Amino acid sequence: MNLFLSSAPHVHSPQTTRVLMRNVLIALAPCAGAAIWYFGYSALILMAIATATAVFAELIWQMLTGQKVRIDDLSAAVTGLLVGLNLQPQAPWWLAVIGSLFAIIIVKCLFGGLGDNFMNPALAARGVLLASWPVRMTSWVLPTGWNSYADAVTGATPLASPGSFTLKDLLLGNIPGTMGEVCKVAILVGLLFLLVTKTISWRIPVCVVATTFVFSWLFGNDPVVSILSGGLLFAAVFMATDYVTCPMTDKGQYIYAVGVGLLIAVIRNFGNYPEGATYAILLMNIATPLIDRFTKNRVYGHERKVKKENG
Repeated sequence: MNLFLSSAPHVHSPQTTRVLMRNVLIALAPCAGAAIWYFGYSALILMAIATATAVFAELIWQMLTGQKVRIDDLSAAVTGLLVGLNLQPQAPWWLAVIGSLFAIIIVKCLFGGLGDNFMNPALAARGVLLASWPVRMTSWVLPTGWNSYADAVTGATPLASPGSFTLKDLLLGNIPGTMGEVCKVAILVGLLFLLVTKTISWRIPVCVVATTFVFSWLFGNDPVVSILSGGLLFAAVFMATDYVTCPMTDKGQYIYAVGVGLLIAVIRNFGNYPEGATYAILLMNIATPLIDRFTKNRVYGHERKVKKENG
């Protein structure tokens, strides 16, 4: 028998970064398709601009800084598409450009690239855009159809106008909102794909939704409408589950997810801002290193330190 000696890692997995990012892009396809179906060409243009900007920004940064070009890992494409899906379909094109540039250059590249960013790049970009251009980011439009531009009819989102939409509208996406959040059926199809391919675990999305459900009910709101309104489901599936910015341990992920769900319910009910998913996840991203520190697994064979008693 031949014995081969090699350096770590000794266990290899087919789940490379490229494979994982490819799976996320496939899971996002139903949401992107629904956005185009409901909001027309403007949705397609914004998503294309945001994605292209993210990919080229990372390419140029890596070339200028002498790094190995890694855009083929598809992580920049995922970030760009998420930025686009977090915009409302009437947003000007330059918002998509600024959002993707901020996500890639400021949040991702300046902190060392993929694996070193301390918060979700796409959500951080959305938070900055909301703070800088709140009117443009929240000028909602009603769906106008795939063969038109979304500039005809304005309307309030279900969170701002509860009771104005049926459960069927909330599920299928015939409502105003950001392009990625409106069709809950598309989001659930993407979630199912991610779970089947073992790209993500069920822990974070299920616990985020369950926690929001419970606290929305405790705060006197309709929990079902709360779950199906706003960007809760989209954020819980595609952004709270980010490998880099969520805890590594199972226990830490439960704490993280409950924290996200609680913050969403609190912001929605006691804040002036009707949506809370963006800032809830960003706050818990910041808390992730602390959660990891207190929930890390004990190394096998590690001896516990015992204080010696005097005498």
